Amino acid sequence: MALEVQIVKRLRDFELDASFSAGDSPLSVLGPSGAGKTMLLRCIAGLERPDRGWIALDGTVLFDAERHIDVPPRRRRAGMLFQHYALFPHRTVRENIAFGLHDLPREERGRRVAALAGRTHVTGLEQCYPKELSGGEQQRVALARALAIEPKALLLDEPLSALDTHLRSQVEAQLQETFASYRRPVLLVTHNIEEAYRLGGELLVLSRGRIAAFGAKEEVFRRPPSVEVARLTGCKNLSRARAISPGMVEALDWGCRLRVAQDMARPAAYAAIRAHHIGFVESSSDAGGEENVFPCWLVRSSETPFRITLYLRLHRPPDSSGEHHLQAEVSKEKWQLFRDRPFPWHVRLSPEAIFLLPE
Repeated sequence: MALEVQIVKRLRDFELDASFSAGDSPLSVLGPSGAGKTMLLRCIAGLERPDRGWIALDGTVLFDAERHIDVPPRRRRAGMLFQHYALFPHRTVRENIAFGLHDLPREERGRRVAALAGRTHVTGLEQCYPKELSGGEQQRVALARALAIEPKALLLDEPLSALDTHLRSQVEAQLQETFASYRRPVLLVTHNIEEAYRLGGELLVLSRGRIAAFGAKEEVFRRPPSVEVARLTGCKNLSRARAISPGMVEALDWGCRLRVAQDMARPAAYAAIRAHHIGFVESSSDAGGEENVFPCWLVRSSETPFRITLYLRLHRPPDSSGEHHLQAEVSKEKWQLFRDRPFPWHVRLSPEAIFLLPE
């Protein structure tokens, strides 16, 4: 079963121009606010009409501008979970889940609601109204309602954004459980990089209405096709670069030469490394014989419960400007091992971890 999309829709500031297909591996749609992510889902669901193009699901054409085909939302068999759930406040949990099941006999409708309540862990809440539920419970009811029609595709618009950290973890586990058994096209819209990576098998990066990257998530993160995609997928360290020789570039903004493992068909314009790939050499005596090892000083740090972000200046101590060259992320356990060492520390930028980007 596949979802195929090739549409163009004019928005206020830009054109949404999307062409892709999704199969039985969940597809995360990542991008900043205002990139066109929600509009993409609404066009697939039939809540918005594209200006041009077509949409097909499981071999059935849902929309075709040239052939004047526009299947109504209720007949598209696309279950949509809205960002703020959109539960009917005057209906009970049971009635919300059963909303799209009017055509089923009463007994079958009851069996399906009971099965979905159990599957989404809201059994016992069937007589409650949405205002009586927690955010996580509302989200699970909305998921059950989306699944009730046995959709051929599942469309999720920022399903975790309205939840606190504890509930987000619970609901994320529920979504992973659902995706494992669903095995049909799933589109998950988010602007959270880690959420996109954990929940999706493939990744589509959307920027101002156009697809900036599309493919297996590991490949998009490992080798982003552009500076824009590198930034949108969370890369904090980019430097202008120029090739010196095969396997060697000069990182102009970092003031150093780097051995790299990646081959480039075109000349590299930028060198980049993700913050968690930056390593630290155990001692200054170990630094001399290694490639891509440079002295560094700590400009400032930022702490979370489990990790430390270090803002580092290469080659010389920081000055009053507070400018830094690199941003590194380390676990608190690793931080304890070298935090009290005298400066300079030494960082290692592994040739395998550096990726090169075109202009």
